[in-house]
Amino acid sequence: MKIQVAVFFGGRSVEHEISVISALQAIHAFNADKYAVTPVYISKQGKWYSGDALLKVENYKDIPALLRKCDEVYFMPGYGNNKLYKAGRGLFGSHVVATIDVVCPVLHGTNGEDGSFQGIVEMTGLPYVGCDVLASANGMDKITMKMILRESGIPVVDYVWFTDKQWRAQRDALVAQVEQKLGYPVIVKPGNLGSSVGISHADDREGLIRAVEQAGHFSTRLIVEKMVQELREINCAVMGDADDNRTTVCEEPLRSGEILSYEDKYMGGGKSSKGMQSTQRRIPADLSPEVSDRIRSLTSETFRVLSCSGVARVDFMIDNATGAVYVNEINTIPGSLSFYLWEATGVKFDELMDRLVGIALKRHREAELKTVSYDQNIFNLGKGFKGGKMGVK
Repeated sequence: MKIQVAVFFGGRSVEHEISVISALQAIHAFNADKYAVTPVYISKQGKWYSGDALLKVENYKDIPALLRKCDEVYFMPGYGNNKLYKAGRGLFGSHVVATIDVVCPVLHGTNGEDGSFQGIVEMTGLPYVGCDVLASANGMDKITMKMILRESGIPVVDYVWFTDKQWRAQRDALVAQVEQKLGYPVIVKPGNLGSSVGISHADDREGLIRAVEQAGHFSTRLIVEKMVQELREINCAVMGDADDNRTTVCEEPLRSGEILSYEDKYMGGGKSSKGMQSTQRRIPADLSPEVSDRIRSLTSETFRVLSCSGVARVDFMIDNATGAVYVNEINTIPGSLSFYLWEATGVKFDELMDRLVGIALKRHREAELKTVSYDQNIFNLGKGFKGGKMGVK
């Protein structure tokens, strides 16, 4: 019997198209002798669809035509129900599209990588690949992530954060705080987006105001970071769980400007995209053994303190002026699942997917051993009630 995997992708996110590319790469990497894969596309409107037409990337040039070839589907939120159902079924025929053994989310950004989708799957009781709700949420939010990392002794650059409502009500005070604590230049980012969306730098007060206003279009939580001027960016991937994981060789993505842009990451200088595979990079990065070992160690430690699982990529900044190494962010569902880094480390793409499913099933087995409720019904005890209301004692 083949393992039935449902790969979810797309979603209500500014990283929607990149998710499609990453997912199709992953789907085609599964060993067809061992796995049967059901693609589930989440539209930008949030509806779920399944069908073989989803497996060809050229079909996404005309989404309405593509969806006409697919069935709208859904999960029932009851625990223990592992079936994917067809919406709006007719009078005859089964409305079960597939019986799922494990879910593989390849959803980048909000409403998918941030723990919201993981919460849906938790309610069904299905095993799923990647980080759980807490790790996903903490990894996605740049502010919470940096708080946890700094508290754990992992180096991050200095920052100031605030909400968009705070910015509107206290703009002058927040500008003064940024100038006093960080100075210029700074980098301004939405608090919970990836793929360099909404990110810009500011060299002065006018630039700061402009950058914050831009970032505010994408998120309610905003972060301003001290800009590393003599910047070198290094990435490293990690796989496993918090207690047992391994890292890849390091890569150095090549940028065309002061920050690694969306175009640098996904267009590779051209008009077409192959996901993160398109990024111009050096693998392995030209680093001394000492710096490489430090980055790989910090990658593993970041994965651990955030209680991650599956595969992730940790992005670093090196200050060439001082040699300081900082963790920039973690990507808990990295573009292209960082398969290119694993292949450079000796793990083929099909083996990567096989290991990720194995990690998911192991975590599910371990979770099933934990106590989540008691068999005893307190309503039968006959105590602690008064007038039909439960008394607090």
